[in-house]
Amino acid sequence: MHTPHVVVVMGVAGTGKTTIGPLLAAQLGVPYAEGDDFHPQANIAKMSAGTPLTDDDRWPWLDAIGSWAHGRAGLGGVASSSALKRSYRDRLRSAAPGIVFVHLTGSRELIEGRMSQRQGHFMPTALLDSQFATLQPLGPDEAGVDVDVAGSPEDITERAVAALRALGPAADGSAQPPQPSQ
Repeated sequence: MHTPHVVVVMGVAGTGKTTIGPLLAAQLGVPYAEGDDFHPQANIAKMSAGTPLTDDDRWPWLDAIGSWAHGRAGLGGVASSSALKRSYRDRLRSAAPGIVFVHLTGSRELIEGRMSQRQGHFMPTALLDSQFATLQPLGPDEAGVDVDVAGSPEDITERAVAALRALGPAADGSAQPPQPSQ
């Protein structure tokens, strides 16, 4: 029996998590949860002021996303979260062990250009450098895939769906890390 993945679309600000997440959820036939909606107001105020969040700021946010993901185990779902550090992803996995990550990647220039086009988002372009400095890419033992953000949202979503299909489902609802190629 095929059990849908619970997917966290991750990456630095401006990679398109809020655009790709709902498109991916629609392609997979599962609900989408916007990660920014899990932030307490104090976090949004800090980021709006150009102040990067601390780990202590992030723990309750990550716990809320993890709780949502746990509730979707065996049912599937897509949520967005920057999940920039391994410790953040570990925290999410502690709540929902079957999470699979889709890491949206791209050049700084491409991402900054996209951020400068956004209207009404609380994350200023000035925080992009701190996001890249904090980013710890997925480790080989982490269930997930990297997806380049060049191209249209539809192209990116198709690459994400294909990469997730290549991971394959796990009958118990948990994803297994990809095996190294020989």
